[in-house]
Amino acid sequence: MSLLWIAVIAASVLSFVQKWIGYQAPQDVLEGPRISRITTLLPIALLGALVATQTAVSGAEIVLDARLAGLAAGVVLLLLRAPFLAVVVGAAVVAAALRALGWA
Repeated sequence: MSLLWIAVIAASVLSFVQKWIGYQAPQDVLEGPRISRITTLLPIALLGALVATQTAVSGAEIVLDARLAGLAAGVVLLLLRAPFLAVVVGAAVVAAALRALGWA
């Protein structure tokens, strides 16, 4: 068995154990004000990190290309309270137009 498969199996077991430990936590600990605030804000932080990573990183380097302009267009459309579908399509159109003009 290769080292890669050992790492995959170990990560799977650790993930299972972590989830199991989460189920064993007492309810009063999970309902505390600090934990409640953290669990409310954690998905927002993770989504923001994912968007930033997918927008500004290519491989191992930071790049500024049409994806960043598309994200900026999406933010402007969100601030204008456009429907979500319009935000997605608008951001895609801006990114595609800039790529078509040669700004990859």
